Amino acid sequence: MLRNVLVALGATLIVAGLAALFGGKGSVAPALIGIVWGSILVFGIVYERYAYKTVVDTLPQGTGWVRTTERFVDAKSGKLVTVYTKPLTGERAYVAEALETPQNKA
Repeated sequence: MLRNVLVALGATLIVAGLAALFGGKGSVAPALIGIVWGSILVFGIVYERYAYKTVVDTLPQGTGWVRTTERFVDAKSGKLVTVYTKPLTGERAYVAEALETPQNKA
């Protein structure tokens, strides 16, 4: 819900900036500010949604990874995902786990 509101706000800034730019009244600077900040807002929300949480099948190489208690079901793949973190750097990894089904237990 909040993402949708922020994307709508960004789109409104872009449209208002373009309208002010091509309307010919007033300074160009405020129009450009609206276009730039609206673009940053929309791009940031879209980027975060699709690129931030890349789910991988195996833990990345290297030492220092710690399993957290944070787990969720990925909406795209339907897989159970466990979050690992590297406390030294703050890096996070989202690792898909095999779901236990009655067929797997037998």
